[in-house]
Order: sequence, then C-alpha cells, then structure tokens
Amino acid sequence: MERDEPDDGLIRAVDTSLRIVETLNDAGATGVTELARTLDQPKSTVYNHLDTLRRRGYVVKADDEYRLACRFLELGSMTRDRQPVYRIARDEVTKLAEETGELSGLIVEEHCYGVFLHRAKGDQAVRVDTHVGKRIHLHGAALGKAMLAFAPDERVREVIDRRGLPALTDHTITDEDVLRDELDRIREEGVAFDDEERINGLRSVAVPLRTDDGEVLGAISVAGPTSRMRGERFRSALPEQLRSAANVIELNITYL
Repeated sequence: MERDEPDDGLIRAVDTSLRIVETLNDAGATGVTELARTLDQPKSTVYNHLDTLRRRGYVVKADDEYRLACRFLELGSMTRDRQPVYRIARDEVTKLAEETGELSGLIVEEHCYGVFLHRAKGDQAVRVDTHVGKRIHLHGAALGKAMLAFAPDERVREVIDRRGLPALTDHTITDEDVLRDELDRIREEGVAFDDEERINGLRSVAVPLRTDDGEVLGAISVAGPTSRMRGERFRSALPEQLRSAANVIELNITYL
C-alpha cells in the first residue's frame, strides 16, 4: 500500500488547487458542479480556486467547463529541458527506437516513482499507455528495476515503504524477497528484464545510467510485444545495444 507524506504543515488552499489541477487532468473538461462533487468541496470554494487558476493562466474556461491550459506544457517542457540527462540521452534513446523498430524510453526517479523524460517510437512500435511525464512503479518495469538495483539500500527501502509492491499484472513481482533476489541478479549482469510485469503482452529490457562514482541518474529501455521480444534478441542482442548506448551517454555526462 502506498504511503503519502504526513499532513503536518500542509497548506490546505494549495492542496485544494493542486487536487483541482489533477482532477482536471484526469477528466479533461468539466464543470464546477462535477468538480465540487468529485472533490467533496463546496462549489463556491472550487469556483474561487478555478477563477484564480484561470487568471494566472493555468486554466481555460469554455462555456461552463474548465480545462487545463497549455501553460503546463511550457512548464513541463522547460523542466525536462533543464535535466542534463535528458539533453544528453535523448538522441541515443531516439536512435535505439530507429535501430530496433520498437519503443525506447528514458526515466528518472522522483518521489519514489519512475518518470518518463523521453519516449521514442520505431517503425514497428506498439501503442501503450506510456507518455512523457507518466509516472510508473519502479518495481514493475525493467527501467525501474535497473535503477533500484544500483540505488543505495536505504533508497530501495524508502521506495518499497512509500509505494508498496502492487500487482500491475499477474506477472508483477510483489514479494520483497523475490524482488531483492532479482535486484541482486541485475547488479551482477548489468541489465534488467520485464516479462509482462507492467503491461500484459509487453516485454522490455533496460540498463541504468550511472556516473563515475556510481550515482544512478536514470535508465533507458527498449520495449516491444512478446512475439518479437524473445530468444537471443531479447536476452542478448538488445541488452548489448542498450549497454552501448548507455556507454555513450555516460561518457558524455562525465565530460559535460
């Protein structure tokens, strides 16, 4: 079970505004009455927050409905562009997609989740629920396990305590001892595999991105349908391509 931060010192007004933003993100366009019902807040309170967000350019009103403004796109793009690992890794990640024909990705860890900074599609790539900015559970994907395997033990402990080990599919590792054994194997081999652990029908391979002193900066992956991700390609060829791309990225980060 996930454990959020304690409420001590929480500014309720800010919390309400952020809950409105998150609800609009999930719902798309919606009205004050529906928002108030969803958040269990008075309509007047919700309206005041929405009007403030509108005046600040974060919400757009059309007829009687509100939606998020493109201001968030500007902020998100600038946030991503300021991450050195994104600027350095994106070309290599895009090249992986072109060379393999599959999906490639780059994540970093934030608040005990994995967050996609970049996603590229090859000419055979399947459509999945992943997009830039999407948060994923670290234990349920090759990308996340690649990061956890080389993270300090106290960080792994924090991730498990805060986010739990929920079953994302029937194949997800939900037992801590089993996960620890898997992380040990990943450390030895330097590569992580995901066998339908996050999405049914999808397999992925990932390697971590690390500095010279061992700090984990993120992870990169290649993912595709089980029909193509199998045998020598899955277990040997793709890991080698990922290791080569990671080597280039890590060298460029070292001499940034």
